[in-house]
Amino acid sequence: ILYVLTFPILFSGGYVANSLAIMTDALHMLTDLSGIILTLLALWLSAKSPTKRFTFGFHRLEVLSAIISVLLVYILMAFLLYEAVQRTIHMDYEINGDIMLITAAVGVAVNLIMGFLLNQSGHLHSHSHSHSHVPQLNSSNAAHSSSHGHSSLAVRAAFVHALGDLVQSIGVLVAAYIIRFKPEYKIADPICTYVFSVLVVLTTIRILCDTGVIILEGVPRHLNVDRIKEDLMKIEDVYSIEDLNVWSLTAGKTTAIVHLQLVPGSSSKWEEVQTKAQQLLLNTFGMYKCYVQLQSYKQEVSKTCASCQSSSA
Repeated sequence: ILYVLTFPILFSGGYVANSLAIMTDALHMLTDLSGIILTLLALWLSAKSPTKRFTFGFHRLEVLSAIISVLLVYILMAFLLYEAVQRTIHMDYEINGDIMLITAAVGVAVNLIMGFLLNQSGHLHSHSHSHSHVPQLNSSNAAHSSSHGHSSLAVRAAFVHALGDLVQSIGVLVAAYIIRFKPEYKIADPICTYVFSVLVVLTTIRILCDTGVIILEGVPRHLNVDRIKEDLMKIEDVYSIEDLNVWSLTAGKTTAIVHLQLVPGSSSKWEEVQTKAQQLLLNTFGMYKCYVQLQSYKQEVSKTCASCQSSSA
């Protein structure tokens, strides 16, 4: 709510003052607002039940929203950069130092309040969930426990980001102070736009990379497929791993499908092996959902030989 109320004030204040630095600062605030909205969207979608058509649920809507919001930010940033280049070349512009100074001060105050709120939220969240979670085999329980850690990390990440925004807002305030009392140094305004545009790109580039990996159904950056295979092979009575697929439904919700072959003569232990494999994937590697398929080694060999003989005949 604070960002929703402040963004139009900053942007319109920058427009009235004819300050690109203020508008770029507001644009950076828009990226923060998008991140918060996406986090809330993810929490809301995680509570919705899958349908007959969307059997995995609606988690990918978060990814779609992230791409749209980043593209919107890039379009606005491209316009501001174009204006900054024109100002640098021609220097035919005037800035209202008083309005710029007041608007910049509002930006600093908002980021101070936001940092304080996020810091308090992070402490309250960590205290309220400080108890240890007992490992569960049920995927919904595992997902529930991991969601607490995920949202706690999200709050802490937002707090760190708010500190970066505070530094940026202070930079705008310094530029506004210089322009207010030394109008001949108005070049500070487009220079701030260049610097803050780089910060916006650095903030959003990882979002684009992560959403690209999710859309292409790649393995999340924090997981190593070889490590997962090694740990699965350590389970007693597992002969081989025929297939392993790992991908993300959305950020923080990883899914895995694994096809295991049992050693000869151990088909009666399939339930124990499946339980251990599920426990490994859900608790050790933090999967949101996992599907473990088991197959007897002897049955697979005889089935393959029979199909080969029938095809050769």
